[in-house]
Amino acid sequence: MIDPPRCRAARAILGWSQADLCAAAKVGRATLTDFEAGKRTPYERTLRDIQAALEAAGIIFIDEDATSAAGGPGVRLAKRQDEGIRPDELTSANDG
Repeated sequence: MIDPPRCRAARAILGWSQADLCAAAKVGRATLTDFEAGKRTPYERTLRDIQAALEAAGIIFIDEDATSAAGGPGVRLAKRQDEGIRPDELTSANDG
């Protein structure tokens, strides 16, 4: 489950403000502000909504149990698929 440091890190990677995440997760600003500051833990459903919004934007959460070179929990941005050029948009100028 998401924790305050990974929530802040995920927002930073995406360049999102707290308002951006609140809108995407449909949670109140005070709830997110207090959570990220470690002042309170929201309901589990709210935590799932926050994490789901970040994952939908491309964030991957790395669990503490995951094996990695650096070790420990964290976040990263999923590699975006290159969609390329659609066949109906190909021209002699962009067909390389």
